[in-house]
Amino acid sequence: MAKKAWIARNEKRKKTVEKYAEKRKALKEAGDYEGLQKLPRNASPTRVRNRCSITGRSRGFIGKYGVSRIKFRELASNGDLPGVKKASW
Repeated sequence: MAKKAWIARNEKRKKTVEKYAEKRKALKEAGDYEGLQKLPRNASPTRVRNRCSITGRSRGFIGKYGVSRIKFRELASNGDLPGVKKASW
């Protein structure tokens, strides 16, 4: 389980990205890079980290399912993910 502070910080960054998305787009189209620099750092979408929706783990994230590799394996083994089953041959 990730620290609560890391998860909260990432959520705060997501909100900041949404807040400044239109402004960033307009500044980029206008080519105003000085204006972009004056925006908060966390307004950039690259500052947001993909995290597991269950545990908050940042590494081994599987984007299609929104969970880490560990939780993905657990959910797939239990049959909780529709259309996914363990391979055997």
